[in-house]
Amino acid sequence: MSEARHTAPLSVAVGAIGAIRSAIFPAVAIIFSGIGGSGRFLIGIGVGVASIVIGTLVSYIGWRRLTYTIGAQDIRVESGILSRSARSVPYERIQDVSLEAKLLPRLLGLAAVKFETGAGGGEDLSLQYLTAAEGERLRRLVRARRDEERAADSVSDEPGSAPEDADEGEVLFRLGPRRLLTFGLFEFSLAVFAVLGGILQYVDSLTNFEVWDFDLWRDLVETQGVDLVALDARLKVLGAVTGLFGLVLIGFGTGIVRTFARDWGFTLTRGPRGFRRLRGLFTRTDVVMPAHRVQALVIGTGLLRYRFGWHSLSFVSLAQDAGSASHVVAPFARMDEVAAIATSAGFHLPDARTHWQRASRRYLADRIIRDSAILLLAAIPAAIFAPPGVVLIPIGLAVLAAGVNLYSWEFRRHAVDDSQIFSSHGLLSPTSQTATRLKLHSVEIAQGPLARWRGYATVHLGLAGGEFAIRGVPLAEARALRAKVLATIAATDFSRLDQSAGQTLSDAQSGFSANFAAT
Repeated sequence: MSEARHTAPLSVAVGAIGAIRSAIFPAVAIIFSGIGGSGRFLIGIGVGVASIVIGTLVSYIGWRRLTYTIGAQDIRVESGILSRSARSVPYERIQDVSLEAKLLPRLLGLAAVKFETGAGGGEDLSLQYLTAAEGERLRRLVRARRDEERAADSVSDEPGSAPEDADEGEVLFRLGPRRLLTFGLFEFSLAVFAVLGGILQYVDSLTNFEVWDFDLWRDLVETQGVDLVALDARLKVLGAVTGLFGLVLIGFGTGIVRTFARDWGFTLTRGPRGFRRLRGLFTRTDVVMPAHRVQALVIGTGLLRYRFGWHSLSFVSLAQDAGSASHVVAPFARMDEVAAIATSAGFHLPDARTHWQRASRRYLADRIIRDSAILLLAAIPAAIFAPPGVVLIPIGLAVLAAGVNLYSWEFRRHAVDDSQIFSSHGLLSPTSQTATRLKLHSVEIAQGPLARWRGYATVHLGLAGGEFAIRGVPLAEARALRAKVLATIAATDFSRLDQSAGQTLSDAQSGFSANFAAT
């Protein structure tokens, strides 16, 4: 067993700067709150300095008490100042190793190393922070140990050794500045107003200034010589239009800024070990996804971007990606780009030969009755108590709900071929899922009282790291689907699945590439 090591000493500096940031608000709050009278300025400064000293000391002690050990079979992390904990994770249980560098650690040359175990519930292991070189070296070492390779053949186990070059491979997808800008326009957001509202709420509670007092703002405007009542109607309309235009600009600007911050430099490559995704302007993430651990594909879109032919592609895997079970591998792509990535992962997308099956008509009828009945019931008190004509509103909404259900039924469908299962749903922004039958863990047929009476069911496919449910399937079709999946699982020797995954994927890619070219 190797000796225990500490994380990078500069981790203490990150903690100290974090303590400074945390000390600003209480110090400012005391200074402007009136606590302590004329001496509140000194009290605020004292509280701020004390918070910084204590935070820095805690950061240093925490760094001293945190160690990690690279063993032959597992990696062990010991931490805790007063209460100590030691956690060991076998290499074979680590599904993914990712590097994440937020802005401040990135400026200091540091990165957080996250070991995804697929356990969920915050049970994944992380080290904050290592140098970027040490983080890359550790990732390679863990991957080599997990694949039962001898670390000495490819990676040195010495702390100061230089990492290998990054996996060289084919670039499958890249987001350039122009496409990022287009992407940002579709990410329209007014979240900045929520943040601004929160700040104003704090100002309102800490000072004597009534932020939400309309009369106060009107008086401030009128003290500048502007009489709001006497303004010409055209000026009022112009002011309203200008305000609306400014609101739209802020919404588009917020979407563009968020998109550039999250996906700047987005690059997806396919190397010998799998997929590697880089992205982020301020927080830079470096995620490696072994190809044979990709469980399913999710293709999504948006209400407007669907009309312009833009889609997103995510891999469902055992690991987590920012709290989600899906790794976004192409957030803003055309379908031909999505198809190329899917092929590289060993999947194929549905085509003209795919035999689609729709949900049960009884399921459709039940949804129409359920949604329309609620609105029709609301029409009864409207007819009794509301003015004439108001009753037409819930009746019209009931008819609209029936029409939407009827039309969306055309887009709720599923299909099964020799190796995969497809599901698609959504009227205005369709979402489709594709799963390999070989990687499903279980099949569950669920029926409520109404579904049992009407003869349809929801099929839940056991997918590690995600959910795959097909609703409204006729019972006979559900049982046939279960039999096909169970036959595939029963015919597979899962003890040899990982070892043969690379060759299987290669064969699948070659075969599909030939078929795709032929079509």
